Amino acid sequence: MMNFLLLDTCTFLWIAANAPELTADARKLFSDPNNKVYLSAISAWEISVKHAESLALDEASTLQLYKLPEIHRDPFDRMLVCQAIEHDLIILTPDPMIRQYPVRTIW
Repeated sequence: MMNFLLLDTCTFLWIAANAPELTADARKLFSDPNNKVYLSAISAWEISVKHAESLALDEASTLQLYKLPEIHRDPFDRMLVCQAIEHDLIILTPDPMIRQYPVRTIW
């Protein structure tokens, strides 16, 4: 069965660094050629913002923002949740705050 996975920013960075924080399940899901894996422009934006750059956002995803409950204030996580909802993706994340949103997650 194919899963459509959206990488949380920290998950992407841990994959890139082959970090020990990446769980065996997450590594298996990411490595499975049957899964489709996405890295959001939001993650690229988050990484870039920390280096004083910015990237554009997609309009349909940003419109989901106003529908989200106020679980926490991290704008990058909230936009990843919006994209996952809008595009029917599973977020590959260790973040317990993201798991409180009405979105599918795996870790």
